[in-house]
Amino acid sequence: LTMAAAEPPRAMGLVSSVVNDTLEFYRWTWSIRDKRVDDWPLMQSPFPTLTISTIYLLTVWLGPKWMKTREPFQLRFLLVVYNFGMVLLNFYIFKELFLSSRARGYSYVCQTVDYSDNVYEVRIAAALWWYYVSKGIEYLDTVFFILRKKFNQISFLHVYHHFTMFTLWWIGIKWVAGGQAFFGAQMNAFIHVIMYMYYGLAACGPKFQKYLWWKRYLTILQLVQFHVTIGHTALSIYIDCPFPKWMHWGVIFYAITFIFLFGNFYYRTYKLPKEPVKNGKIANGAVANGVSKPENNAMVENGKKQKKGKAKGE
Repeated sequence: LTMAAAEPPRAMGLVSSVVNDTLEFYRWTWSIRDKRVDDWPLMQSPFPTLTISTIYLLTVWLGPKWMKTREPFQLRFLLVVYNFGMVLLNFYIFKELFLSSRARGYSYVCQTVDYSDNVYEVRIAAALWWYYVSKGIEYLDTVFFILRKKFNQISFLHVYHHFTMFTLWWIGIKWVAGGQAFFGAQMNAFIHVIMYMYYGLAACGPKFQKYLWWKRYLTILQLVQFHVTIGHTALSIYIDCPFPKWMHWGVIFYAITFIFLFGNFYYRTYKLPKEPVKNGKIANGAVANGVSKPENNAMVENGKKQKKGKAKGE
């Protein structure tokens, strides 16, 4: 009886210790945050970002059910505006990061975070915040797929990429809105300028097909980006760059997951023998942002297949 009576207090003590350690860790992490971004939109707490991302996942789940008995929407004009708008936004992010980092003499090998209110450091932090926001805007890629009933293109790669980029970059902005973080965002923004330029041209219609032969190279460019990211981060770890090590290792692991997923997509899309069209669907044609590879003289614009003319309803 004595031993049994002693167990609850011991268990309660263990729970209390875990809670106290967790609270202490939370207070410590909050004390080293980037205080410059405290009052910026979405940055006061992780809950707005988590709420938006949760709504995104619910949309991925419920959206196709809602569209099941409805006709697909024809969104050509909206897609043109959206894609070229993303070109402009990503170009702005790239320009701000490139020019401000050069003005501050940033190193591409090792760069610590400067939390000062220097005008260029604040511009870099602001550009990284816009980069984070752009990943939230990219949730619309999936919404457009759903509205146009391109459900086969909402792959695990597509959802994983969109969900994690927006959610995890909140952490990056909250603690390291500068330093080494500029390199990956700058490179990715440049690639997204090219990528959304492709999608914008594809959305313009059949007359642009002859200019869209280079889609497969977008995936190659993304794979190169992930390998460069791993090499750059590994070098920073090797030379003991004074940047948060947990973030370095997190970036490497994250990039490896993308290499596997994008590599698998590239192999299935461009290396495997093409399967015949069944019920209007190409078995290996699912892509990350809705542009399938043209086959049999068919035009594809942001996932919309055409033959010799405009799609129905346009």
